[in-house]
Amino acid sequence: MNDLLREVGIISRSLESLSNIEFKEFGLSKGQYLYVVRICEHPGIIQDQLADLVKTDRTTAHRSVAKLVEQGFVEKRNDESNKKIKRLFPLQRAIDIYPILLREEKHSNTQALTGLSAEEAAQFYQLLQKVRANVEQDWEWVKKGNKRDY
Repeated sequence: MNDLLREVGIISRSLESLSNIEFKEFGLSKGQYLYVVRICEHPGIIQDQLADLVKTDRTTAHRSVAKLVEQGFVEKRNDESNKKIKRLFPLQRAIDIYPILLREEKHSNTQALTGLSAEEAAQFYQLLQKVRANVEQDWEWVKKGNKRDY
């Protein structure tokens, strides 16, 4: 059973590596495509929410967003009611590549699930959701400065 999460890790790193290679032509690197997709899907999201959504720390999210702003994919706007809050919005460059990023995601899903029946794919998805919920509990715990007991 110890190999289970190793397999998940291999799948995750393989898919991320493929995406990083394929999206290099758009000027995206090191998982930046994740941020572009989420900002396109949630225009006006704040950076902390984005970090939570992609399950990364605030510093990593800040660096990635700053680079996307610099590259012209995203812009930060002041919140209308609280000027301290900066909201993230996709610029035309992000909007233009968003459908391509979604096509890649669909292709990767199809490829990854090749050979599974519809029922198996649905069951696999349900099981992954349970695993994710378990992991998110630890992630939230550690993110608040706690240590896991192992």
